[in-house]
Amino acid sequence: MSKSFSIALLEGDGIGPELSVEAVRVLEAVETISDVSFDIMKADFGGAAYFKHGQAFPEETKAICDKADAILKGPIGLSFEESKKIPVDEQPERGALLPLRRRYNTFANFRPVYLPPELAHFSPLKPHVVEGGIDLMMIRELVGGLYFGKKEVGVNAEGKRYVIEQLEYDEDQINAIMHVAFKESMGRKKVLHNVHKSNVLKSSVLWNEILDEVAPEYPEVEVKHIIVDAAATALVINPRQFDVMVMENMFGDILSDLGGGILGSLGLMPSACVGPDKAYYEPSHGSAPDIAGKGIANPYSMLGSVALMLDKSFGMKNESRKLWDAMRSVFGAGITTADLRDPEGKLTIMKTSEFGDKVVAALKG
Repeated sequence: MSKSFSIALLEGDGIGPELSVEAVRVLEAVETISDVSFDIMKADFGGAAYFKHGQAFPEETKAICDKADAILKGPIGLSFEESKKIPVDEQPERGALLPLRRRYNTFANFRPVYLPPELAHFSPLKPHVVEGGIDLMMIRELVGGLYFGKKEVGVNAEGKRYVIEQLEYDEDQINAIMHVAFKESMGRKKVLHNVHKSNVLKSSVLWNEILDEVAPEYPEVEVKHIIVDAAATALVINPRQFDVMVMENMFGDILSDLGGGILGSLGLMPSACVGPDKAYYEPSHGSAPDIAGKGIANPYSMLGSVALMLDKSFGMKNESRKLWDAMRSVFGAGITTADLRDPEGKLTIMKTSEFGDKVVAALKG
């Protein structure tokens, strides 16, 4: 019997609509190679939504997201000047992204740092460091910690401005992300790096205590502990030593961007944000308003997010792998977009839609 899934497509800002076009084309191609249909429901989200509806995450969009089986989100954010036209609490990250995470409790963020040999030339690291490629998964707790704790700003008794932001976690939040990380490790190399800062932060002490309680349920997984600043160094010196890494919210924000750096671009980093009942998928990069409308944006992260959605929300592992392989084959043929590093000038530079053409052709082939 044919499968059917509904997808809320939040095109976002800047280059988001251009990338969304390619995502829809890929989903249509998947329909031709598999017994599946997708009901794609577009909805406004981010800065563009604020200017249209007066809200960055409008009620109409919430209703569509509530109805959907999964959410595919383009990048959000505006230029500095445009952002100043929006009230602080309605600016895209605060007014749309964080509420989206809260609404669906998307506590588990998967960020693959994937650089197959065909893409190794994009990395700024020395060839011997990335020889054979990089394939690791960062798992970031996404709805706790400093970003979601209590916040206070004001003026103290001495007349000085101050700010207080609290880092908050409870044992249930940590337990949930640990199970996600261990299960991911079981499906890969069964090595889990635990990233923490327990030499300074009591939150990391609790984090490690909960990990020790969960670990016996996964006796096949080898746990390696690493301090967050050492992890940053190790990612640059020898990224291939890692397979699955688990970390709290702010550490994950910083290290996942470093992951994009060792690949050569955040344009090579899709992501999945998974909750107990629903997930959303998004590129890790920004909305690049400076190149919006020029048709030169790299759609890889958006298409990789589609591949993650096929796998994690729809159970379509075979189709997901075919999409990854299709994108890999396009890069392997010496084709790229203008934003990616080409130090020797040997690659064929294509526009967004042309790159999408090649991926769709490879997927159908």
